[in-house]
Amino acid sequence: MSQLIFDLKNSNPEAVVSVKLVSEAGVGTIAAGVAKAHAQKVVISGDSGGTGASPLSSIKYAGAPWELGLAETHQTLVRNGLRGRMVIETDGQLKTGRDVAIAALLGADEFGFSTAPLIVEGCVMMRKCHLNTCPVGVATQDPVLRAKFSGQPEHVIQYFHFVAEELRKVMAQLGFRTVSDMIGRTDCLKSNPPVTHWKAHSINLSRLLAPVNSLISGGAKHFEKFEDRRIEKVLDQVFIQQAKGALDGVGPVQLKAKVKNTDRAVGTLLSSKVAKRYGAEGLPRGTIEIELSGTAGQSLGAFLSPGISLNLVGDANDYVGKGLSGGLISIRPSELCYALHKFEELSELIIVGNTCLYGATSGELFIAGASGERFAVRNSGALAVVEGTGDHGCEYMTGGRVIVLGQTGTNFAAGMSGGIAYVYDERGDFSTYCNLSSVELGPINSLDDREFVLKMLQKHVEATRSFRAIQILNSWKTEINKFVRVMPTEYKKVLLAQQNGSGKSVLQIKKEILA
Repeated sequence: MSQLIFDLKNSNPEAVVSVKLVSEAGVGTIAAGVAKAHAQKVVISGDSGGTGASPLSSIKYAGAPWELGLAETHQTLVRNGLRGRMVIETDGQLKTGRDVAIAALLGADEFGFSTAPLIVEGCVMMRKCHLNTCPVGVATQDPVLRAKFSGQPEHVIQYFHFVAEELRKVMAQLGFRTVSDMIGRTDCLKSNPPVTHWKAHSINLSRLLAPVNSLISGGAKHFEKFEDRRIEKVLDQVFIQQAKGALDGVGPVQLKAKVKNTDRAVGTLLSSKVAKRYGAEGLPRGTIEIELSGTAGQSLGAFLSPGISLNLVGDANDYVGKGLSGGLISIRPSELCYALHKFEELSELIIVGNTCLYGATSGELFIAGASGERFAVRNSGALAVVEGTGDHGCEYMTGGRVIVLGQTGTNFAAGMSGGIAYVYDERGDFSTYCNLSSVELGPINSLDDREFVLKMLQKHVEATRSFRAIQILNSWKTEINKFVRVMPTEYKKVLLAQQNGSGKSVLQIKKEILA
């Protein structure tokens, strides 16, 4: 969680990082951990509410009332001296101004509305959002059904005017001039006497309504200001200064730096500058070339933008290329590895950690060695060459293409629904490592696939000097027959149907999907 928050701050330094937690016993402890991980907001979500797309069981039986989770979170953050640097928001079928007042008195700074405004717009909670048959035209693309939508923005505006007016009346009764003055004032709340039910007599809300002044003397009792975003000293700040000319469009630059495992999310803050100025298209390929040496920390090249290349000599921790967005990353062993190992052993060295290329959308990754577990999980468009993977490679992959030049771990391609993987099956036992529930295996027979693998291996050699790739290329005509193509069965049907219907080649359709 801490690493994800750090990645997000680097990817968009101006954004507020929010973590949503389900209201339940112990949520205060989790919220304190989130605060210590330097998130700026926590959302406490109650057991009620949600949209018509949610299953009824999820809405009715998930979590606890927001009042319980909110009170615990507020008190825990106050007790640990963390309240002043974090915003607390709550949601869970808030409907009225009275609900907002109670939430503020229990410690909330912000309030989330979803179900009520949705109903104001005309939703009747048919729970058919996923079927495209919404009878009131809210959740459908059917033009006939969409014509039945009668909601207007003014309806929602008027609803919130009513909420605000009721809140104003409650504030006047309690003697508060601003909502900020109400936050955490549990002394203004009292519980109703127990109803005449045998279960109700055991309910004690005294801890829920405990005033924060009794928990700790001094310190913040509500949100005051965000703390330092902790990205002022990251390595990318140096890169941004050195690459100023390239960012301004003057011309390409080549940079060099040493990295340590404390240098996390290298390239991410620089990518945010590129994305902010040039959008998703980024810069031309090779505009910013960065040569790195050493051991990179987590999230090397996370969300890397087009035009940026990270070439690492050494090794890296987890999450290499997380959310890769068009950039290029290459990693090869250090000179010490070449001195200590035979060339044939280099491809078996694990030089990157787990969950590399997670959620990548585009770009290229070349690794002259093996990776840890869950390589290319949820990859949706990036291209990669790696020389071995741990368990669960290409898990839940939806697009892109991955070439594995060595042994894979178990459960390869589990839940894979798109994209293609090419595995160099030198021992002939890959089928025992692959999860065949959603994919089919076959040889690489088509000219398009062979040309793609050949081209990627050539680029792999150019980027990493891979001995394994050189060996395969030197005997290409025989070694290509040892590759196994991993293709999702449903994805293959779609490609064939589109090919038969449009007259386009499979390669053209693949390129369109990958684009």
